[in-house]
Amino acid sequence: MKIDFAPSERSTLGIEWEVAMVDRTTGDLVSVATEVLTALQGPDGEPHPQITNELLLNTVELVSGVHHRVSDAVDDLQGQLAEVRAITDPLDVELMCAGSHPFGQWYDQEVTDKERYHKLIDRTQWWGRNMMIWGIHVHVGIDAADKALPIVDSLLNYYPHLQALSASSPFWGGVRTGYASNRALMFQQLPTAGLPYQFGAWANYEEYVDDLVRTGVISDHSEVRWDVRPSPKWGTVEMRACDGLSSPEEIGAVAAFIQCLVDDMSERLDAGEDLPTMQPWYVRENKWRAARYGMEAEIILNAAGDEELVTDAVRRELARLAPVAERLGCSAELGNVELILSQGASYQRQLAVAEANGGSLQAVVSSLTRELRHGLGA
Repeated sequence: MKIDFAPSERSTLGIEWEVAMVDRTTGDLVSVATEVLTALQGPDGEPHPQITNELLLNTVELVSGVHHRVSDAVDDLQGQLAEVRAITDPLDVELMCAGSHPFGQWYDQEVTDKERYHKLIDRTQWWGRNMMIWGIHVHVGIDAADKALPIVDSLLNYYPHLQALSASSPFWGGVRTGYASNRALMFQQLPTAGLPYQFGAWANYEEYVDDLVRTGVISDHSEVRWDVRPSPKWGTVEMRACDGLSSPEEIGAVAAFIQCLVDDMSERLDAGEDLPTMQPWYVRENKWRAARYGMEAEIILNAAGDEELVTDAVRRELARLAPVAERLGCSAELGNVELILSQGASYQRQLAVAEANGGSLQAVVSSLTRELRHGLGA
C-alpha cells in the first residue's frame, strides 16, 4: 500500500484541543455537543470549519489552523473557545480540560451518532465505552517524508517529559487512582493505540498499514491511533501522548516544547546526524513511570540506561532548546514550562484541591473550569 506524505513547511504547527462540558452547579458532564455545534453552524447550515464533535457528546474539539508561531496557534484556539462560550454560558454550562473527569461515569455518557464512532464502540465494547478521556494533539510540519519516522522514533525519548508535564488524570470515576495519568494507560487499551513500532523505513510502515487494512483491523492509516505518529495527510508528526491541559499557558508551553524538539531533530537530520533512540522496553517503562509518578518519575534517558529525575531532565532540555525557541519565536511559551514545574502539573494541583476541600471532587472540577477561564494560578 502506497501512502503519500503530503508536503509541509518545516516546523509549522497545528493544535487540537479536546474540551469537556460540565454543569456549572454540579460539575457533572453534560451531553450538549449537538446543541453547541448546531448553534455554531453557518447561515447555510454548514458546520464550523474548526470546532467539531468527538466520540462523546460531552466534548467539543477545537482545531487550530496552520501557524508558524505557537502564540498564534494558542490565540486561534482562544478565539474558538470564546465562540463556544457564547453558546454554553447561557446554558449554565462550563468548560474544562483534563485527561479525565474526576467523578464522571462512563455509562452516563452519550456517544456521538456517527458511523465511525459506532463502529469503534461495537468493536472495542467496554474499553471503548470507557474512553472518557481528553487530550491535546500537536502537529509539527516535516519538510521531507524520509524525516518522519526517524523523528517519531526519537521523540519517544521525550515521552516521559511530555507525559509528566501534561499529566492531569489522577481520578477515574470518583476514585483516586494513584496514577498521575490514568488516561495514558486507559487509552492504550484500544487495539491500534499506545506506543508506535519503531520502523526502519517508510516502506515498513506502509506494509504495516496494508496488513491491518487487509485483515479488517482498520480502514485507513488515520485509524492507527499511536501516541506519536506520522500524519501523512497533513505532512506532520503528531504528538498525541499528552493529557488534556487546563489552561492556555500550559497549552502554549507543551506545544512550544514539542515544536522545538521536532525542529531541532529536523535540523540535525539535515546536518547528516543519526537521531538517538532507545530500546522499546525502555520506552515502555518510561511511559509507565511517567503515568504512575508524574513529576516524581525517575526516567531512563538513553540506550545506555542512564537515569534522572524527570524535572531535572526537562530543565536541561529547556536550556538546550533555548536557541531553537528563539529562532521559532516561542521563547516565552517554552519559558512557561517553568511555570508548570513551579506550580505543579495539573494532577498535582487537582490532588491539592481535593485535599484542601475534604476530598470534594466537585471542588476539583470547579478549579479546572476556573483555570480554563482565567488561566493558570487563578
